[in-house]
Amino acid sequence: MGHTIAEKILARVSGRESVKAGDEVMAKPDYVIAYDFPGYTDVYFEQMKTEFGIDRVAEPDRFAIFIDHMVPAASPKEEELHIGTRAWCAENGVALYERRGIGHQVATEVGYAVPGAFVVHFDGHVSQMGTFGTLAMGIRRNLLEAFVRERVSLKVPQTVRVNLEGTLPKGVMARDVFHHLVRIMGPASCRFQVLEIGGSGLAGISTEGLQVITGLAMFTGALTAIVNPEGERLAYALARAKKTLVPVSSDPDADYSKVWTIDVSALEPVVVVPPTPAGTRDLSEFVGLEVQAGYLGSCASGRLEDLRIAAEVLKGRTVKPGFQLNVVPTSQEIMAAAGREGLLSIFAEAGAFVSSPSCDYCFGRIATMTAGQRAVSTGTLNVRGRMGHPDSEIYLCNAATVAASAIEGMIADPRKYL
Repeated sequence: MGHTIAEKILARVSGRESVKAGDEVMAKPDYVIAYDFPGYTDVYFEQMKTEFGIDRVAEPDRFAIFIDHMVPAASPKEEELHIGTRAWCAENGVALYERRGIGHQVATEVGYAVPGAFVVHFDGHVSQMGTFGTLAMGIRRNLLEAFVRERVSLKVPQTVRVNLEGTLPKGVMARDVFHHLVRIMGPASCRFQVLEIGGSGLAGISTEGLQVITGLAMFTGALTAIVNPEGERLAYALARAKKTLVPVSSDPDADYSKVWTIDVSALEPVVVVPPTPAGTRDLSEFVGLEVQAGYLGSCASGRLEDLRIAAEVLKGRTVKPGFQLNVVPTSQEIMAAAGREGLLSIFAEAGAFVSSPSCDYCFGRIATMTAGQRAVSTGTLNVRGRMGHPDSEIYLCNAATVAASAIEGMIADPRKYL
């Protein structure tokens, strides 16, 4: 029996010739990354010294910190957190990426998404690096272990394989594909497992689209998601990679806990209705529902593909008076490219508010809603209170739907604008 890509990566970083699902291993992450956030990195930094007597990390090149929340700072306390993070990184010789954009995207841009690498973070959305054949896990409870010793203890997870087939229809995006997977498979279908995406349907999904799918993997219960690296994805990652590893892929006879085959050819745009990320419904059921706000951004969306289709919808049109549309590119690199293409001017002329990259719109620190308001969003979550008042509502959808809804002030089908 062959091995999955996840098993191959974990075997290498555990110093073993091979491992199988269920094995207990001590794995050395190639990279340990995090963003500064109260109660997480500041606590890690303090615990390293007070509880473990460690003044500096042993291999600073394996670590990276991102300042992407509370940007810009809105209070002295927030800026104090950033000052502490800057100081710790300087003292430890650890790379710090500040105001470059959302860390999960920036980490890929600056070369931490190495095909074949094992990366850990406390935030599960780091799984988007799996698009490039990187096994990137959010280990919230024991990331401190990675700061204070060389290896982390874990059980090799099983892998669920999903084969996508068919071609996406007009107006249907990777966002719709992922939420459809949740609808078909269930929100606990990959619990504590790796979600591996493959199939002939990958040919019709862009690299950015796969980052959407892999980045949202936690909503299937998965520890992470991964794609066997090849073609455009492999070329992108290798050109930026911070280290050289031999890329690996799953064997044809690899052992999977379950294999799904899902045809996306007949898929229509969807919405995920509050208050759960498992509430996938057809968009057509909610067309005409009044909404007051729109958010296009986050680590899941907000890349060039999303910005381009939203600009196509909005070009020559205007946002309905009173509707608040916030467009937040995922990184500075993406924002600069969108500017060169003229996309940002289209948004501004349509009446959207265009912001520099920040995580703050996604978790409700900026552009918060009050009771009774509704938003269409490409953010990561639609739980109560995520974007403000607990009695506001968030409808997750693709970028084109956000743009179309901004024009009409109600949930709208974007296909008539494309």
